[in-house]
Amino acid sequence: MHTACQVIWIEKHARLAEWPVIIWRNVFMDLASVLFWIFAAILVGAALMVVGMRNIVHSALALIVLFAMAAGIYLLLDAEFIAMVQILVYAGAVTILILFALMLTRIRGARYTNPTNRLWFIALVICALLGAAVIYAATVSPHLISNVSNGSSQLPAGVNNVARIGELLYSPDQYSYVLPFEIASVVLLVAIVGAIVIGRED
Repeated sequence: MHTACQVIWIEKHARLAEWPVIIWRNVFMDLASVLFWIFAAILVGAALMVVGMRNIVHSALALIVLFAMAAGIYLLLDAEFIAMVQILVYAGAVTILILFALMLTRIRGARYTNPTNRLWFIALVICALLGAAVIYAATVSPHLISNVSNGSSQLPAGVNNVARIGELLYSPDQYSYVLPFEIASVVLLVAIVGAIVIGRED
């Protein structure tokens, strides 16, 4: 009898000792989830600043923050290549192009260089509908994407997605997209040459 009481007492205190761990797991999130919510909050705030600020230069700077936070979310999804492209192409090249375009336009005398559009109410309704569609797709849709794993688990062992994308684009010994990639580069080169010719004629 005494031994049985000791066993019950030990089991009871073992369960009590597990409560802090259970509360921590249910209340607090892991590091990836915390980082995701931080990135998402800053991303939404930067997006609102892009469309809401009256100075278009400040909007362009907020756009850089938006692209950087999106790259952080891609890193959490183990999409390193898309994160690097997001930083190099969008946060780097596209935003710098926008800033150069602003520098070449005469906006010094204007007090508000990013005025509010008169159709903002229609844009608000469209954004609300898109947000509702995203929430529906992520929660109750029958086509809900599994959150157990991401695309990186489908790769062979020891191969990351950057190496796999490189093999798909440039591999000489297996099927790749090197020909469409080169054709796209030629098309872009023709467009650049055409823009230079048109600019010289003016």
